[in-house]
Amino acid sequence: MVKLTVMYNLPPGADHEEYMRWRTTEHQLENVAIPGLIKTDFYVVAEAWQCETPPYRYITEAYWPDMETFRKAFFDPEYQKKLAKSLKRIANPLFLISEEVLSESVE
Repeated sequence: MVKLTVMYNLPPGADHEEYMRWRTTEHQLENVAIPGLIKTDFYVVAEAWQCETPPYRYITEAYWPDMETFRKAFFDPEYQKKLAKSLKRIANPLFLISEEVLSESVE
């Protein structure tokens, strides 16, 4: 499995509540429409350990079955145009692309 993790903040002066409305409705619908996507999650960072102020306030995670499926969807020129538009709403994004090595569930 491949996971895209995006950590970011809002630009100075941005409205958190307005952003949350957009992110959990319109943008979430755009995310779930990405071809091959298995799952997507959105988080607001509550606190950080060993760090007084978390470096990022928001995290999005998205999962694909394999790197080929991820690359085909994520680097598609049409998707990149949509992403560029969405990136105008956020600040300091960090995109991490990782491949699963081990996964265990505890019941």
